[in-house]
Amino acid sequence: MNPDGSDRKTIVTNCRFPDGIGVDSEAGHIYWSNMGIPPLNDGSIERADLDGANQKVIVLQGVTHTPKQIHVDKVNGKLYWCDREGMRVMRANLDGSQVETLVETGRGDKDARDQTRWCIGIAIDPKFKKIYWTQKGPENGEQGRISRANIDIPTGETPTNRSDIEVLFDRLPEPIDLELDLTNRILYWTERGDPPRGNTVNRAPIDTRADPEIVVTHLMEGIGIALDVPRNRMFVTDLAGSIYSADLDGKNERNFLYAQGNLTGIVYAEL
Repeated sequence: MNPDGSDRKTIVTNCRFPDGIGVDSEAGHIYWSNMGIPPLNDGSIERADLDGANQKVIVLQGVTHTPKQIHVDKVNGKLYWCDREGMRVMRANLDGSQVETLVETGRGDKDARDQTRWCIGIAIDPKFKKIYWTQKGPENGEQGRISRANIDIPTGETPTNRSDIEVLFDRLPEPIDLELDLTNRILYWTERGDPPRGNTVNRAPIDTRADPEIVVTHLMEGIGIALDVPRNRMFVTDLAGSIYSADLDGKNERNFLYAQGNLTGIVYAEL
């Protein structure tokens, strides 16, 4: 749809619980994650043309367990995502080849029941070669966290024991999706959970230590977030089926679409 909610159209219909979405407008591709049915370990990632044609599974079912938010790194030709019950941060080439695990927070059914291990949202800082991700935690458990690490695993280390992981924020309500304003070096994220800290959009600088600032409140289980930094605006979705727009500081908030079912991922693209 257009950023004001007009010209809305469905471009792909046969998805298996889609969650994250990314766009490579130059190549004319959209990417999305299919969560599948979490206990079955049957998640996948698909790609299609911008109009929905040429739909193709590029990461097969079971290669990733429950893929969530997606980030397209066009410059380096990589697709990044978080795998919830798989408890992993992963990446692949834009055609789905060379799947890699960058971070692994747990393994097996017992660990998968521990929601503090669930990786959900992801953002990339290609200039400084950093990955950022969220680990949700239980509902209203105040055990969520946002971490970052180098994109490349340190020599001699593995996704399970890497020493460069830095926890930026912890004791969060339920952090979900992430977006980076690389121009101003600010990280934005959505939170589920109860007010005052839950069901909000938060932001914080990534190069200095500062407490998060709440910029949008009163979401109904906030999930997706997308930034249009040049025009000073963000777009946010929630599970009540709303899409909101607001300035990057949270002012001029507007709910321009509502009651659309459970909305998750959202991306802004110049087409």
